[in-house]
Amino acid sequence: MTVAPHPPSPLRVLLADDHTVMRAGLVALLASEPTIDIVGEAGDGREAVQLVEQLKPDVVLLDLRMPVLDGVGATTEILAGPTATRVLILTTYDTDADIERGVEAGATGYLLKDATRDQLVEAIHSASRGETVLAPRVAQRLVAKMRQPAPVALTPREADVLNAVAEGLSNAEIGRRLFIGEATVKTHLLRIFAKLDVSDRTRAVVVAMNSGLLERS
Repeated sequence: MTVAPHPPSPLRVLLADDHTVMRAGLVALLASEPTIDIVGEAGDGREAVQLVEQLKPDVVLLDLRMPVLDGVGATTEILAGPTATRVLILTTYDTDADIERGVEAGATGYLLKDATRDQLVEAIHSASRGETVLAPRVAQRLVAKMRQPAPVALTPREADVLNAVAEGLSNAEIGRRLFIGEATVKTHLLRIFAKLDVSDRTRAVVVAMNSGLLERS
């Protein structure tokens, strides 16, 4: 006689959101999903951390902005703890700063609250396997940020040299003002040109001013 394999146990999920109505909505949304079992609810990040330690869920759905301890703080503490719980952030916020904080804290996924039931269920299962889950808008923001060139920064001495150039001083005059040799002035200028991707003094001043690296006189 062939014995039918037992279906896998439902994923144990903890919900953490300071809005009671939102938590109730998530419970109702996932109640009919046989592969997911809601094992607990938390109203703030501190309670979420405590319940994770007690209940050891597979996945915790965390709101980003909660009282007592926010989602980022809770994520950090949960991942530093003894459980193997995965963190899936579920929030209404998709600003660059919020996304970066959540991802840097180690969350496995970042979903927005406009996700459909099917998207949420799939995300929970993916997160439980350690797979990165990102809402499309969130993924687009992260990719766009990665493609941005690194901001240019001048050292204080380079800024002094370029400010003097902007005043029309020669290399020798800059050297006397800053008490450095003319050769050192030239070295600073070459580094400035490389950072600003320019080849002459005038263009360096213009680019630096347009970039906010120098104040306009």
